[in-house]
Amino acid sequence: MQTEKVENHIVNWLKDYASKAGVKGFVVGVSGGIDSAVTSTLCAKTGLRVLCIEMPIHQAESHVSRANEHIAQLKTRFANVEATRADLTPVFEEFKTEITMEGEQATIDMALANTRARLRMTTLYYYAGLYGLLVAGTGNKVEDFGVGFYTKYGDGGVDLSPIADLMKSEVYKLGELLEVPESIIKASPSDGLFGDARSDEDQIGASYPELEWAMNMDEEGKTARDFSGRKQEVFKIYKRYNNNNRHKMIPIPICEIPRNML
Repeated sequence: MQTEKVENHIVNWLKDYASKAGVKGFVVGVSGGIDSAVTSTLCAKTGLRVLCIEMPIHQAESHVSRANEHIAQLKTRFANVEATRADLTPVFEEFKTEITMEGEQATIDMALANTRARLRMTTLYYYAGLYGLLVAGTGNKVEDFGVGFYTKYGDGGVDLSPIADLMKSEVYKLGELLEVPESIIKASPSDGLFGDARSDEDQIGASYPELEWAMNMDEEGKTARDFSGRKQEVFKIYKRYNNNNRHKMIPIPICEIPRNML
């Protein structure tokens, strides 16, 4: 990857999109992970207003400290960067008092994890509407179009996606060029939706390098029968997520009414 050219291309694309949309800049949810760090830095390099928002909900302390470190660094480097904090833990806890908590615990935990992401999306759009900003998404290509590892109408609810055509490994290369803090570069990727330190790999069962390989093999038309051992296992994991999350990657289905019925 021609990293510097990619950086300039994305920054110019962001500036052009904002100009055509007639908005003042961007709002980005900063989690302490590589994707949000790269996205917020790219937005900052446009020179337009950038509002970084930390939105903890029972967050692991390591995530909070990395997010704060990144925001502090950005504010030092870029005069156009602002930050705010919206502690959504009380909102989340109040929400739980108004809903049923009956059912299988694993199902409840997943529904609540997705609720966290949707509360954050609502917060981002509140500030976007308040200040005339666009919500910049932080999803990468593997997450958005490979395994669908994001929450529909949560972190998937955005106005534009600057890094969604980059593999995770390419996001890391861009992060190094953009001088993202070393603590974020070295941290294990995590969605932070369960209030603990579990990683994405813990949840998915495969690492991002493995998933990138599987995505490339799938695009080449390979099937699980073409592999054995760990490669076959990883390919099956990838295909399971890809198939189950297909509904996130395609437009919302519309029931089209035959013209003769209208």
